[in-house]
Amino acid sequence: MQRVHYDDDHLSFGELAGDFAAKEIAPNIEAWEDAGIAPREIFSAAGAIGLLGFAAPEEFGGLGIKDFRYNQILIERCMAAHAGNVGLSYAVHNDICLPYLAELGNEEQRHRWLPGFVRGELIAAIAMTEPGAGSDVAGIRTTGVDAGDHFVVNGAKTFITNGQNADLLITAVRTSPDRHRGLTLMVIERGMPGFERGRNLDKLGLHCQDTSELSFTDVRVPKTNVLGEVGRGFEYLMRNLAQERMQIAVGSLARARAAVQWTTDYVRERVAFGKPIGALQNTRFAVADAATEVAVAESFVDRCVIALNAGLLTPAEAAMAKLWATEMEFRVLDSCQQLFGGYGYMREYPIARAAVDARVTRVYGGTSEIMREIIGRDLDLDPTRGKTSV
Repeated sequence: MQRVHYDDDHLSFGELAGDFAAKEIAPNIEAWEDAGIAPREIFSAAGAIGLLGFAAPEEFGGLGIKDFRYNQILIERCMAAHAGNVGLSYAVHNDICLPYLAELGNEEQRHRWLPGFVRGELIAAIAMTEPGAGSDVAGIRTTGVDAGDHFVVNGAKTFITNGQNADLLITAVRTSPDRHRGLTLMVIERGMPGFERGRNLDKLGLHCQDTSELSFTDVRVPKTNVLGEVGRGFEYLMRNLAQERMQIAVGSLARARAAVQWTTDYVRERVAFGKPIGALQNTRFAVADAATEVAVAESFVDRCVIALNAGLLTPAEAAMAKLWATEMEFRVLDSCQQLFGGYGYMREYPIARAAVDARVTRVYGGTSEIMREIIGRDLDLDPTRGKTSV
């Protein structure tokens, strides 16, 4: 079925992204996986051809195009070119971090940060998750004490994507005891005294995507680095969660789609019992089921992207997209990997890397259980409880 939500401009952008991923990322992916990190230069190289910060206003070097279909096709083309991990690092930079800087930043902040962000010279990350606060955003305990012209920040974050490479950390800090009105967003910058990066975490998958522990010990963060208003951090985080969850849904769909293509190519060529394994009924049925799951998910995700662009996507719909796409991805990858036999367990095959990379998608951005809770509350099944937008 032809996808009609992309126009020629999106497709041209996708071709640019796909060519870049195939030439600059894919040949190096195994070395970066072994190193546990991609080099900073791969951000500046992407920025140089317009793959980063394209939604930023033109005066700061962007294209001023706030259209999530560009974000979507960038992720898809990177995944198809076997460059998914780096593509998801770009997605954190573009899809999750940019809205905070561009929409909450004042003029001075935008002039200070956005040009370098767009060029890939300032790499961004968002620091929400803590050792004791994951899906429960309101449980954040990192503190910021008002000290006049600055806040003194103490605490720790963990599982922070781009954590080793990041220059700009959009950090959720508790500035008052109020559970929902006590969070403030502030940008902690590379080199601030008391800000330290811990180890680059040894993950099951997503190996070339640096994921870190961070610590803050009496970090003096000037009030000129506060994003938006003090005490409104929870509100801002909730506002952007729909786009973050759509980014995860898009990535899961893209990985599942790529897996079906890798598997289709493989079963046509792999011979067993004197004929291609694609001629076996079990193979045809398994690939048919996987292709159908991808097609159905694609229809809903594309519709949600259109709603996101129009400002009409609800938190429950974003939760549905993330829940369905990530759970579908896991089923499809398991089925496809099985058809590769022993080769599906070898890291040199992208299906093996994709299978372990996919495991975390049902956890980060809110677990599948939290997604079900959001959807269930929106259905108003329990009249004694209110709806939630978390």
